[in-house]
This record gives sequence, structure tokens and C-alpha cells, in this order.
Amino acid sequence: MFNYIFSSIGELLSAKSDQFVFEGVISVCLILFLIYKFLKIMKKIYFLLAISIVSLTSCTRIESAYDGILVKQYGSEKGVQDVALVTGRVWYNPFTEDVYQIPTFVQTIDYDAFTVNAKDGSVFEVDPTLSFNVVKGNSPQIFQKYRKPIEEVTRTTIYNYVKDAFRLQMNKYTTDEIVSNRQQFESDVQSTLGRVLEDEGFRLEQLTSGLVYPKTIVDAVNNKNKAVQQAMQVENELKVAEAQAKIKIVQAEAEKRANELKQQSLTPLLIQQQFIEKWDGQTPLYGNSPTMFKNVN
Repeated sequence: MFNYIFSSIGELLSAKSDQFVFEGVISVCLILFLIYKFLKIMKKIYFLLAISIVSLTSCTRIESAYDGILVKQYGSEKGVQDVALVTGRVWYNPFTEDVYQIPTFVQTIDYDAFTVNAKDGSVFEVDPTLSFNVVKGNSPQIFQKYRKPIEEVTRTTIYNYVKDAFRLQMNKYTTDEIVSNRQQFESDVQSTLGRVLEDEGFRLEQLTSGLVYPKTIVDAVNNKNKAVQQAMQVENELKVAEAQAKIKIVQAEAEKRANELKQQSLTPLLIQQQFIEKWDGQTPLYGNSPTMFKNVN
């Protein structure tokens, strides 16, 4: 269609009649005006479309279990605002600002095991599990200090704090003291770590050490328990033997006493009476029986 219009205008401009030339000039001006209007309208459309896209991408919602922080990436106010954003819908400029959401609910992290030396050089293995949370409202200062996502801070920085707490307390205890006072040792570690995390804007909920004793200590404890069990077994056997001996003594004493009582009760009259009661009426024979006839052969 444009080819037809421009060819028609060209014919008008090349016509010999002044009227046709004038009409050609008017047509050219009209077309240029229409093109200008068209481009102007398209520019507005593009601008409105860009505004719509920006509006859609510059609004986010902060959930109730999160802190929202607004970070300015450019300009004189570059940095983190000095207050945490409240929960709800947040509008921001996506070209110069970023919004981060930091969880404030309790998180439980199972860290990799590591080794720590006691005061006397024994090597213990620690397999810690940590439960903590970001104190609500402290997210801006945490982000401003570390400039990392909270997941990376948890995986690296807090893990190092856990290691340092165990090493600091482990250097105060010997092996025997750790074995004998494990509960106190773990309480000291938790107190140390709790103070450090609190200074950084976190709250420690629970720490499980997963402490593993050295093999030599485990073997020694097992041998000690075995010796104790054997000693207890021998002691029990001695008690059983003593009890059986006492029973025999009591039985012997009872039998002796019974015999003494019998001897005291056997008077001559009682013996004669018992003899009479048991006599069968025949003459008792003692030794060989007498013979009436003697063999002379």
C-alpha cells in the first residue's frame, strides 16, 4: 500500500500541471504529519508499557516470619536503611534498589563433624547440631556487616563461630575432666557461643555437641566397666558363699543343740522305760548262743 501511495505522490510531483504538483506537496506533508503522529503515539505506548513492567517488578510482599531489608545499590544513600522494613507489601525501584527477605524463625543446622584438641592433647570429634534464629529487627545490621545472603552466613560464618567456641572451651579441660564433667563442658560451650551470636544479632536456641571420645578413652572406659562388672560378680559370689556358710553353721549349731538336749533328757529311768517299750518278750542274746549238746567227732 505504501508503494502505491508513494508512486501516486511521485506522479503528482512530476506532473506538468501546477495544481497536481501542489496536491503532491500537500500529500507529502500530510503523510509526514501522519507518520509523526504515529511515532508519537507508539512512543507513548512504549513508555506506558515500560511503566507497567516496572510496576509489576518493583513490588514484593514480606511474610510475617521474615525481616525485609531495602538495599540501595547506587547514589549517595548506597547501603542498608537503618530500620528493618515491616511485613507486608513493599514498593521499590528495581533499577537502583534490591529487597532481601531474611527468615526470623528458628532454623536447625546439622554441621559437618570436625576435630578439637583437649588441654592434654587428646583429639575429640565434634558433630554439632545448632538451632538458632535471627532476632527480629537485626537483619539490616547483619546484612550490612556481612553483605551476604543469610544462607551463606549460616553455612560459613556461624559454622566458624561454633568451631571457635568448642576450641576455646576444650583448651580449658583435660581429657579426664571432659569425661567426668561433660555436662558442664557442653554448658560452657553453649554459653560462649550464645554470647557471640547475640552480639552478631542472632539468638541461640539449642546446641548439641555430638561429642565423640578418642578410641583410647573408649577402650579404657570399656575395660574399667568390665573390671567393675567382674568385681561386682566376685563380690556377689562371695556374698553367696558367705550366706551358704552361715546356713551350714546355723544348721550345725542347731543339730549340736538338739543332741545336747537329747543327752540331757536321757535319764536311766527313761532309758529303762524305752527298753521295756521296745522289748518283744524274748530273752535277749549277746554273743554266741549256748549249745546243749557237744559234737565228739
